[in-house]
Amino acid sequence: MPASSLRCFLVLAALAINTATGATPSNTAAEAAARWAPRGHYPRYFLGEQSYFTVVGAAAGDREGLLNKEGTLEVDRAAFSIEPFLYAQGTLTTWNEAAPSPSLALGYLPVPSVAWRGRNLVLDITAYATDGAEAALYARYRVENTGQERQRAKLWLALRPFQVNPPWQSLNMVGGVAPIHAIRREGPLIRVDGRTVVALTPPDRFGAMAQGAGPLIRALARNKPPRGTQAHDPQGQASAVLAYDLDLAPGAARDVYLAVPDLDPATFADTAQARSGRGGDFAHAALQASLDHWQAKLSRAELLGPPAARGLLDAVRSNLAYILINRDGPALFPGSRAYARSWVRDSTVMASALLGMGYPDTVRRFLAWYAGFQYPDGKIPCCVDSRGADPTPENDSPGEFIHAVYEYQRYTHDLGLVRDLWPSLVKTVAYIEALRAQRLVPDYRTPDRQAFYGLLPESISHEGYSARPVHSFWDDFWGLRGLADATELARRLDAPEAARFAALRDAFRADVYAALKLTMERRNIGYLPGSVELGDFDSNATAMIVNLGSEVPNLPQDALRQTFDEYWAYFQKRRAGQLDWDAYTPYEVRTVEALVRLGRREQALAVLDFLLAGQRPKAWNQWAEVVWRDPQAPSSSATCPMLGSARNS
Repeated sequence: MPASSLRCFLVLAALAINTATGATPSNTAAEAAARWAPRGHYPRYFLGEQSYFTVVGAAAGDREGLLNKEGTLEVDRAAFSIEPFLYAQGTLTTWNEAAPSPSLALGYLPVPSVAWRGRNLVLDITAYATDGAEAALYARYRVENTGQERQRAKLWLALRPFQVNPPWQSLNMVGGVAPIHAIRREGPLIRVDGRTVVALTPPDRFGAMAQGAGPLIRALARNKPPRGTQAHDPQGQASAVLAYDLDLAPGAARDVYLAVPDLDPATFADTAQARSGRGGDFAHAALQASLDHWQAKLSRAELLGPPAARGLLDAVRSNLAYILINRDGPALFPGSRAYARSWVRDSTVMASALLGMGYPDTVRRFLAWYAGFQYPDGKIPCCVDSRGADPTPENDSPGEFIHAVYEYQRYTHDLGLVRDLWPSLVKTVAYIEALRAQRLVPDYRTPDRQAFYGLLPESISHEGYSARPVHSFWDDFWGLRGLADATELARRLDAPEAARFAALRDAFRADVYAALKLTMERRNIGYLPGSVELGDFDSNATAMIVNLGSEVPNLPQDALRQTFDEYWAYFQKRRAGQLDWDAYTPYEVRTVEALVRLGRREQALAVLDFLLAGQRPKAWNQWAEVVWRDPQAPSSSATCPMLGSARNS
């Protein structure tokens, strides 16, 4: 059998097995089908290309959508998506032909758009959300005739069993296929399994079909959309399309609105109808309300800078918005999908950003909530999610929690919360003391273990050590900062623990610096190491130590200088293309602050410019957790806010 025929046979066999067994359609089968279909008929990620997306939600909402660079909107976590198509002059336009262009409202508001610019027709897709009694995710599709002659076209909005989240995003969930088993239309309501899309702009036609993930688009390409009002598919491959006939004079535009409400869809649809008589007017008012809401939210702190800093200032505002969108209730989440968990590590840094941008109440709620998950022995969990506290030992957590409380008090001068949390803080300090006690026994006075004496035990809190726990100086300096902050808070409360905390701080500081000195001597290194076992060079981790501030004067100054000299030499070679590299993590933004603190401002600006150039896409003012040199590399790269976060999606 020829290779091409064999490949076709295997594709068909994979699809047939799914159908025959009733199995959920797999990403493997969808990828195989996509490679045989015309480009644009399936999501880009099934072709092995990176697909970038941004989060869409309200500041107080618990549900977020994702809009990708192609203009496809995922309506909820692990849910189906709404994908636009245009048909004009006998030709189907998909994301492949449209050369999509992303943007944000006013350049920084978290109301994203994607523009398709074709021959005399422009399709602008805008996603936004509202909260409150009428909370919903909205999509507006505006088609404009930019030509000199009347244009007749069809806008098709397809409901498809695919997420925006790509398959390689596989932490705590798997992206790609999102099965749809049943679709039916009930007036303005389109029921899709357990979710409902409200057609605020009534479609001219609606059609649903089973096993239609790929055949639906082939039917649209032939201008023969399905006509059934409902479809049931045990294999989860149902799909549907809302059809809108457009007749546009030169310069004219038509808006089409859909919504996915949080609460009862029928009530929502009735409210939209009663409020304005036309769903489009209701949705347009919601869009303006969303824009006004975000402008007010993002203006609590005034950001000043020269015109050349506009991109940076916009990025700061946008990432503040992403932090507010990703959080659920009091919980601060670094992402909306794979990272929809609350790490104290990430949350501590996000809390500092929120405090600086005028959101002390948000931080107060988080601290009071997170303290409720403390273990009886004083352990602060590294992470909390819907299952509760994660028991994994990550020994930076206690210091980070204390520091977050200290930062809240420093910004607000509010000792009330400190008093409320004081029993928790005292237990946290006791837990740090107990961890240290494990390394204060005679066994750690022997020559081969002396460098571990008095340190916090091994952990994987630094993600680079997840394969093998080590004694990380990252943990130790966070612990040291926690003890220093606990001492200062005790003094401000005039608490009796102040003297004991200070003694613990000083003893720990002596042991940390002794371990640092011994590690450098034994490894014969002139830079500050990341861990005792490895003596590794880790400028990102060292930057965080610098940014914590209080220990900079105590660090070995020659080693501190050499660490950032080596980083700067590496950075220059990478920027000049003199090194082979595949990717970097935007955690490197920590280095910008460290360089400023060390008086190396020109270097800091150069690094910042490099990082700003790594936004994907630039117009959405965001970074992926991993920035690949090849922007299309199909690898894990969850989008995340960089204003104080260390993660993703």
